[in-house]
Amino acid sequence: MTDQLVTYELEDDIALIGLNRPDKRNAINDETNRQLRAALTQANEEAKAGVIFGHGDNFSAGLDLAEALEWINAPPQARRRRRGHWHPTLDLMARGGVPFVAALKGACIGGGLEVASAAHIRVADETTFFALPEGQRGIFVGGGGSVRIQRLMGYARMADLMLTGRVLTAEEGEKYNLCQYVTPKGESLERAKSLAKRIAKNAPLTNWAICACLPRVNDASHEDGLFMETLISQAVSSNRSEEGLKAFVEKRAARLVEPGKSGDQS
Repeated sequence: MTDQLVTYELEDDIALIGLNRPDKRNAINDETNRQLRAALTQANEEAKAGVIFGHGDNFSAGLDLAEALEWINAPPQARRRRRGHWHPTLDLMARGGVPFVAALKGACIGGGLEVASAAHIRVADETTFFALPEGQRGIFVGGGGSVRIQRLMGYARMADLMLTGRVLTAEEGEKYNLCQYVTPKGESLERAKSLAKRIAKNAPLTNWAICACLPRVNDASHEDGLFMETLISQAVSSNRSEEGLKAFVEKRAARLVEPGKSGDQS
């Protein structure tokens, strides 16, 4: 019987997906990847938002290097079948219809950071540390990190991590755009759930546009980006849009709270 390397739970409208190899610091092997793909597919079918987290003390220490040793020495045909096999999985999170919040703690390194970078919002607790030790391992990122992580932190900072083995604290990760929130130890999962619940209240079509359209606009030229924006802004207009605008005009909608004033906007 296959171990449950990825847990899945639907809590109201929120899909909770947990990496479940705590004894291996949630290192990701082929079976974890397969189970994660199945969980993300299910989340896209039934949830309004999702949270991805790690069981135990770490989010993920990245690629299972013991398994990597096996396939590095495999015949060329077997290695070809493995190329890019993380990409379809993580695209289900990064460009699917369900916004995801990653709850980070402990190790978030290598492939673990690649998984986290596929989420739309990342919440790190103060124990989180970030690294890309591929240079020291003699390998290269393979889970979309060259695209997603580089776009988050820029080439110079990503190259620094990969070339030197530098390790970033949670606070440095926030400064370098690897996470948007930092919480006290042990609180990242609850904050991630809170954010996911807030996100799930949005109009589903708007959430879809934010997840699926914005990354593509980022890939496009200036004019093509504006063209896509025009098409999508019309496509998401619905009765929900009318009700949301009407509620604001009639002062029935919750107002934004300015930073430093009462109300939780953090």
